[in-house]
Amino acid sequence: MQLLISSAMLADLQQLALAAAPHEICGILFGRQGRVSARRATKNVADDPHRHFEIDPRALIAAERDQRSGGEPILGYYHSHPSGTVRPSIVDAESAAPDGRLWLIVNGHDAAAWLAVKNGEIYGRFDAIPLDCFGANGQTAAE
Repeated sequence: MQLLISSAMLADLQQLALAAAPHEICGILFGRQGRVSARRATKNVADDPHRHFEIDPRALIAAERDQRSGGEPILGYYHSHPSGTVRPSIVDAESAAPDGRLWLIVNGHDAAAWLAVKNGEIYGRFDAIPLDCFGANGQTAAE
């Protein structure tokens, strides 16, 4: 499993993360087979958005409802660590369901992808997965 995202979308997320700092940004990633086709920004409703994120439950329920009615599948989530690394925090691990969804963490400069699983390598919840970008012509950086 790997996460494929357009270089333009990743650059946009990095800019949003920088602009929102010191708050964390968050949202939902849509796509299939590890390839992000769209993203939806959501409000960070965490009590302390400087240190944590929580996707607005109404946005998440709407995305789940759309998926059930034939809309684009939820691939995973993204959020930022404005003053930290792109490694999941213990709080991220405590809030993540082991549902096999992908997590993308950005900090305005770097990015990393993670898979939320039971008994993961990181805090018992996440496994690192490769992150690759593709351009407008659909080619990945590895091609």
